[in-house]
Amino acid sequence: MAVSIRLRREGTKNSPYYKVVVADRRSPRDGKFIEIIGAYDPKKPGHNSTLKIDRIEYWISKGAQPSDTVRSFIKQNKKATTTSKPSSQVEAESPQSTQAESSPPGEPAD
Repeated sequence: MAVSIRLRREGTKNSPYYKVVVADRRSPRDGKFIEIIGAYDPKKPGHNSTLKIDRIEYWISKGAQPSDTVRSFIKQNKKATTTSKPSSQVEAESPQSTQAESSPPGEPAD
């Protein structure tokens, strides 16, 4: 079975909303699918797509082919997660005040 990762249109007229799905290549655009792995809202400004990167990597390892649009969303989301990750790591590594709070009672904190 040839599997693809593509967009599925939902929403109403003049108000589209897309789901990123894993589907058999032969099924219609809005037809049967295997799994929902993300969403895309073209009306929302800025970063307007959310994806489950781990599930996308799983399906690609099994041979699924992403569409051109989904491939660009994957690049955008990976770039967004790598740029936001170092700032959270810096916050997690530099809590000096918690060391003083974690000393056992009865011992003076330095």
